[in-house]
Amino acid sequence: MPQPMMSSDEARALTQRVLAFATADETQLNLSAGWQGNTRFAGNEITTAGGTTDIRLTVTSVIGKRRASVSTNVLDDESLKRTVEQAERLARLAPEDPEHLPMPGPQQYASVNGYAAATADLTPEARALAVQKALGGVREAGGADADSLFVAGFLEASAGVGSVVANSKGLFAYHPDTSVSMSVTARTPDGTGSGYMSTGANDWAAIDPALLGRRAAEKAVASRNPQALEPGRYTVILEPRAVADFIPLLRRTFDARSTDEGRSPFSTENGGTKVGQKIADERVTLISDPTDPQLLTSPFSNDGLPNRKSVWIENGVLRDLSYSRWWAAQKGKEPTGGGGGFKMMGTDRSLEDLIAGTDRGILVTRFWYIRSLDQRTVMVTGLTRDGTFLVEGGKITRSLKNFRWNDSPLLALNRIEDIGRAERVESGLVMPALKIRDFNFTSLSDAV
Repeated sequence: MPQPMMSSDEARALTQRVLAFATADETQLNLSAGWQGNTRFAGNEITTAGGTTDIRLTVTSVIGKRRASVSTNVLDDESLKRTVEQAERLARLAPEDPEHLPMPGPQQYASVNGYAAATADLTPEARALAVQKALGGVREAGGADADSLFVAGFLEASAGVGSVVANSKGLFAYHPDTSVSMSVTARTPDGTGSGYMSTGANDWAAIDPALLGRRAAEKAVASRNPQALEPGRYTVILEPRAVADFIPLLRRTFDARSTDEGRSPFSTENGGTKVGQKIADERVTLISDPTDPQLLTSPFSNDGLPNRKSVWIENGVLRDLSYSRWWAAQKGKEPTGGGGGFKMMGTDRSLEDLIAGTDRGILVTRFWYIRSLDQRTVMVTGLTRDGTFLVEGGKITRSLKNFRWNDSPLLALNRIEDIGRAERVESGLVMPALKIRDFNFTSLSDAV
């Protein structure tokens, strides 16, 4: 298996060299080292391909309650010393941080293997072959229209040491990882039909480019000549991509500080919270867990704290909130760290099962251009895109013009009718298809 461009021993040796130059009260180092490559295609051919290899070191110096950071990618001793001196000079000029806390000492971290050889081996030639397979999938599924479909997409991969944290208190954390994502969009020549598919993972072996091409082409052909349907409240079936555009907007609402200070949908009168109360359908469970095989994210945050498993909602009940180090210290809680991915638990039901069980509803491929309307209710607005269909009698009957919609992921989780199988939509994000009643479509959109 190809190894990360910097081993744990090499990272530790570099951080010790840098810390030896430090004279501040406390010093923290954040280091990343890796490779990133991408291939873009449009008009059924590759248009650009490129890659970068870089090492980036950020030095954060603390003097009293003042702090400042400076970054560099030049690692000779003279440059490293100059970077440290500049961070310390700026720290002396910075205002005091009223929420300053001493840096943490050594920590224990969960073992997470998020590094995949197949992704690290994704050379320009391998990416070109993947594009060829995606275009082959388009030709296979496009039928008589295959040669006239306009196909575009993007493939991006990275491999290396995603994060290293070290500080003058003896903390050292090292996590190599890989990540890859691919999207395919197919458009009909008359401009009325569009299909989109995307996915992401740590491991390239989990991605099927030909399948992405086939699904995008099928949607493009099926969505031609869409018809208008009067806006209103409808049962919707959201594919996992659409769910991933919508439900994770909830994640920022789990912040303990904003909840305690009365700025969250989970705040109650007199500084209370809704922890322990039912806030969603009893089938809803949302978690973050860096060790989950479908997530495999960094086991520590940018300040070196462990990212622990958090169950935000369990069987519809609010179970946990996210605590920063400072707010946890104020409230006598354990900090939660800053990661762990985001996953909604699913069932064994397929998307086809959800469609078959729907008398009348709207199937949505994905959402786009989402904007916030109201923080307290998590109300947002957005558009459907790249394949919106009418479902009647358990079958897709025709394509629909796209809609603008206004709705809240929190309120929608109280209107669940069915949940599908959980799928990895991108690295660190796993969502199922959802069937939701009374979804609020407010107007029509001419976009495809």
